[in-house]
Amino acid sequence: MLGVSCSGYYDWRYRPQSNRDREDIRLELEIKASELRTRSTYAADRMQNELAKHGVIVGMCRLKRLRRKLGIRCKQTKKFKATTNSQHRLPVAANLLGQKFHVAGPDKVWVSDITYVPTDEGWLYLAGHKDLFNGEIVGYAMGERLSKNLVGESLLRALSLRKPGKGLYIIPTGEASTVALNTAAY
Repeated sequence: MLGVSCSGYYDWRYRPQSNRDREDIRLELEIKASELRTRSTYAADRMQNELAKHGVIVGMCRLKRLRRKLGIRCKQTKKFKATTNSQHRLPVAANLLGQKFHVAGPDKVWVSDITYVPTDEGWLYLAGHKDLFNGEIVGYAMGERLSKNLVGESLLRALSLRKPGKGLYIIPTGEASTVALNTAAY
């Protein structure tokens, strides 16, 4: 039925484990222990060095094969990019809202912020203004660089689109407040 001889089948069935199979079982335990010690952050090359420090010598191809068999992959962490400069000497705006984020009507309070999005072509910076009354985005602008003009362009778009009356508060938050203050300084 299987297309093999009976003697070949029984020889395979009752053959003891090879030395390589027994070594693989021991290596799998060592790899799992190394994975726990390194908190799943090591790739195969670093794990090979870490295993060698513990007296386990294993080739790269064999290590990769066993890691693949065990389903072990290293956790990839996202790189942090700091964009805020907290050590500036610019004036700090007063807290006009006092942590009261409920607004009586539309176009009374807008908040603004800047974020950045990683793309295949580099970072894309996005500045936006949001109406606190209903959470609607009233204006936004995108650019390749984080510049003073980005927040201003977003604000101009929001003002030309919504045409709010007198009494509108525009509250910059996070990175937008730093850019707004830098703009105010010029």
